[in-house]
Amino acid sequence: MTAMRKALLGAALAAALVTGTAAVPAAAAAPEADVAHHGHVSLWGRRLAVWLVSENHGPSNVSHATVRLAFSAPMARGQELPPACLWSSDRVISCRTGALRAAGAADELALDLRTAGRQDELTVDIRTVWRDGVADTNPRNDRHHVLVLATGDPYVF
Repeated sequence: MTAMRKALLGAALAAALVTGTAAVPAAAAAPEADVAHHGHVSLWGRRLAVWLVSENHGPSNVSHATVRLAFSAPMARGQELPPACLWSSDRVISCRTGALRAAGAADELALDLRTAGRQDELTVDIRTVWRDGVADTNPRNDRHHVLVLATGDPYVF
């Protein structure tokens, strides 16, 4: 950058600050929410059940969010999912949460899946992958890594 351009840029920034017209960075203007996912996972035989509720602890509403569930073992092919969900691969499902009001929850998501083979255990990674432009400064409660043993017991996250 030439000295002349630097001087012009400096003058423009100084004028903007004096007149109060300085641009606010987009990140600073983004609304903030706290998306969280809670539920449980059970594994028995070749069945895997996932029950999940997505919540927003606020302070801003989230018009749409997407939660991704990634499994360490492949699921059997040809299984239908609820209308809000789709298969990304035989190990990954993505689901829309719908609108999340501040201090509100979405409808529960219940999945009854079959694994491609009998598993003694598997892991499930749950995480928010999209929040419609809303910032989330507390991502710890929307990211979970759950080890599920084939006992039929609910493993809570």
